[in-house]
Amino acid sequence: MQENSSFGMPQSRVNIIYCANQYESAIVSVFGAGGTVKKANSFNHLEDMVAQLSVYELDVSILVEVQPGLINDALALVSALKKNWLSRNMVVIFLLTQKSPAATAAAFAARVADCYSPDISFEDVKLRLQYLSAYKILNVQLKNLPEAPVQQYKTPFSKRLLDLVASISALVLLSPFLLIIAILVKLDSKGPVFYTSKRVGTGYKIFDFYKFRSMRVNADKEVEALKATSANQYGDSAFFKMKNDPRVTKLGNFLRNSSIDELPQLFNVVKGDMSIVGNRPLPLYEAEQLTTDEWSMRFLGPAGITGLWQIIKRGKSDMSDRERKKLDNFYNKKFSVWLDLKIILMTVPVLFQKEKV
Repeated sequence: MQENSSFGMPQSRVNIIYCANQYESAIVSVFGAGGTVKKANSFNHLEDMVAQLSVYELDVSILVEVQPGLINDALALVSALKKNWLSRNMVVIFLLTQKSPAATAAAFAARVADCYSPDISFEDVKLRLQYLSAYKILNVQLKNLPEAPVQQYKTPFSKRLLDLVASISALVLLSPFLLIIAILVKLDSKGPVFYTSKRVGTGYKIFDFYKFRSMRVNADKEVEALKATSANQYGDSAFFKMKNDPRVTKLGNFLRNSSIDELPQLFNVVKGDMSIVGNRPLPLYEAEQLTTDEWSMRFLGPAGITGLWQIIKRGKSDMSDRERKKLDNFYNKKFSVWLDLKIILMTVPVLFQKEKV
């Protein structure tokens, strides 16, 4: 697969074979530029097309439209692909035409890379394909598919209940305050009130992440240039953070140091993208570097607004990659409602810290 130096950008090349009717126009429109798009007329035709690929064409990803009643046929296709050593590691994504929890569960049990239900954002599907096909995130598990099923994180009922009660209550109580902050952000500098970016969370899921805007518009485009300097708070690390970041607005300094800019993530919690407590969802340019077994463990647990590293190492420049890795993986193994409540209570004192982060 050919790629530019900026991972996840729209011009990244994606080669796909798809079997779809209802979603055909959307697939061709989104994936037609910068890659090859080939249509299979049936599941059997798709299997034949894959069988005819050479070893130099195995950078292909597969999109399978699944109509109601055809889930078993789609699963049989996946089973056939997994039995072939040349195609067993190909990224396969199901595109359901109707929502079906049973079909989704069956798809993940069959170890497809992902399963989307209506309404589908094909731009998100493209980002997901770029991520999975370029870096083979679950490569070790895929090599041992017959023996080792891929782990899937499912939010426990008690944790989800705590998330909903806490986030909805906070949104209701803070709604006048949130409105005031929105007005101040709009008056402070040109640009939207909210900052939305793609983040990688639980199970390497990519979702829209919300914050109050604390930087000037298009600040993301300056990351690569800033990373080339010695200004990274975490040094030579996969993570990037600056002290006295020149991109931050006047009001933004207050919002960031008080963590008020994080409050819109309560909407992410309500949507189910995140939990109140968990490991921070990462920007694509950070998450793309964390694909080893040890690092990938952090993505097998909940993504959250606050977590262990926020209360233990927040804003400290001496936090190493190893320390953060250990904190993230410890939480994934030990999280519980009681630990979440303790972290929430310990988060309050660090909200107004002295460090600029």
